[in-house]
Amino acid sequence: QVQLVESGGGLVQPGGSLTLSCAVSGVTLDDYAIGWFRQAPGKEREEVSCHSHSDKSTHYANSVKGRFTITRDNAKNTVYLQMNNLKPEAPALCFCAAAQLYCWPSGHVLGLGTQVPVSS
Repeated sequence: QVQLVESGGGLVQPGGSLTLSCAVSGVTLDDYAIGWFRQAPGKEREEVSCHSHSDKSTHYANSVKGRFTITRDNAKNTVYLQMNNLKPEAPALCFCAAAQLYCWPSGHVLGLGTQVPVSS
C-alpha cells in the first residue's frame, strides 16, 4: 500500500521560491508515476504536474509551466516540486500523488497535503 507524506510548505513572498518534498513508502518508486495536485478553498483540485518513469513523460499545468519543476529521487523514494516565482494567490493545499506506471488512467493515491500560502 503506497503512502505519501508531504513536507516543505509554508508562507512565502510573491516572487519567492519553495521546494515541496514527498516521502513515498510501501512501494518501489521506480514503478510509479508521481505528481502534485493543489486545491484552494472553494475550488476544485487541479493537477499541477505529473511524471511517469515508465514512459518518461512529464507534464505541467499551463499556469505553472516555466516556474515549477518536478523531480524524483528513486533511491530515496522521494519526490520534489521546486516552485519558483510564486504568485500571490489564495492559500492552496498541495498534495503529492502516485499511481502505478502512468499518469493517471486509473486514478491515483494522494497524501494529506501541505499548505502553501503566498503572502500578498
